[in-house]
Amino acid sequence: MKLVYGINDTPPLKKNLIYALQQLLAIMAATLLVPILVGSEYMSQSAALFGAGAGTIFYLLVTRRKSPVFLGSSFAFINPLIGAVSFGYLGVFLGAVAAGLVYVVIALIIKATGSEWVNKLLPPVVIGPTVALIGLSLCGSAASNLMNTAANPTNYSLVHIALGIFAFLMTVWASVKGNRGMRMIPFIIGIASAYVVGLLITLVAGGNDALKVINLSAYDDIPLFQVPGFTFMGMFREGSEKIDSFADVMNIIMLFAPVAFVTLAEHIADHKNLSTIVNQDLITDPGLDKTLIGDGVGSVIGSFFGGCPNTTYGESVGCVAITGNASVSTIFIAAVYCMLLSFFGPFVAFVNSIPSCIIGGVCIALYGFIAVSGLKMLQPVDLGDNRNLFVVAAILVPGIGGVTLNLGGITITSIATGLILGIIVNLLFNRRNAKA
Repeated sequence: MKLVYGINDTPPLKKNLIYALQQLLAIMAATLLVPILVGSEYMSQSAALFGAGAGTIFYLLVTRRKSPVFLGSSFAFINPLIGAVSFGYLGVFLGAVAAGLVYVVIALIIKATGSEWVNKLLPPVVIGPTVALIGLSLCGSAASNLMNTAANPTNYSLVHIALGIFAFLMTVWASVKGNRGMRMIPFIIGIASAYVVGLLITLVAGGNDALKVINLSAYDDIPLFQVPGFTFMGMFREGSEKIDSFADVMNIIMLFAPVAFVTLAEHIADHKNLSTIVNQDLITDPGLDKTLIGDGVGSVIGSFFGGCPNTTYGESVGCVAITGNASVSTIFIAAVYCMLLSFFGPFVAFVNSIPSCIIGGVCIALYGFIAVSGLKMLQPVDLGDNRNLFVVAAILVPGIGGVTLNLGGITITSIATGLILGIIVNLLFNRRNAKA
């Protein structure tokens, strides 16, 4: 695609500050949701926000500012985190270290052997439907947020659906019909305009709770500035009192390390997808070894501050694709925003007050672009050849259908299951089309 700003371009400062805010809004809801879903005193929303920013900055430095990716709290580690909190702050951090080491070890192997085998293992016929699957797998999240049923299925609301669709339509209008400046910030326009409408509805609702779409109670008793509940502060305060033996350490490792192999596949898919968007092969430059180290160690850094291991965010990739802004400087400023705003209580309260339906509305665009990006990767693939069709089918059907592999305490997600089956089918029956 044609970019407005390339990786090495730096937009004017005033505009860049706004573009970075848009990136922040695109990734923030999911980043802050992970600590909520874990539901433990050992997890802090503001600390997770700071950790995401710190991890992203490390990633940008390791990749030599050549990959415009934002790292945020990973949903894949929610179940491991729920298990790890029983071991206290140190248990949560050790889990992130275990996951990060998996990335580092694989990065060192790739550095020694090169990344060509990755391209052969994951040709467009495999990676295209996998990227599409990542976007499609998020559709349920966007839909439940739009309908206001993410937290409780009984909260279904046509008012919320209408507000979320309004956010989506305003995002589309700004991106398609707006002037050049508006096309660069469609998500800010979509979220802000829907928030204003939602606020007006809430203020005139009176005693009708069904119309109170903005959670104004999120602003109650919010201090102007507050120090986030950093994980490292909890570790120093608590020590290792909740870890009794080496067996506990092994339990923590086994909670996190297998999941890291699953997120590894998504890491590669995200970077393959982003490569097509920025017209530069990120697998070779800066190199998959550097992106893996940036992601893995970035997760450890993120957990040191906020408890949550990080991962590359499809929302960030979608934002780059829709706006045409691949500037690494924008990602860097967004990361700085995360770190600074984590101390600012009213900002965290504002995010918590945004109705999930608004997030669901704008995510129709974000997740849709991820899915379409994967389909575009299939354009050079001959789908008239049954061998290619079977590979695509092997990935999409189990992935969309929700086939998971439960191996003891390890769950391989439907995305990873589809990818594994697709790789196997491609290697067994499609070797002559390795470049397809």
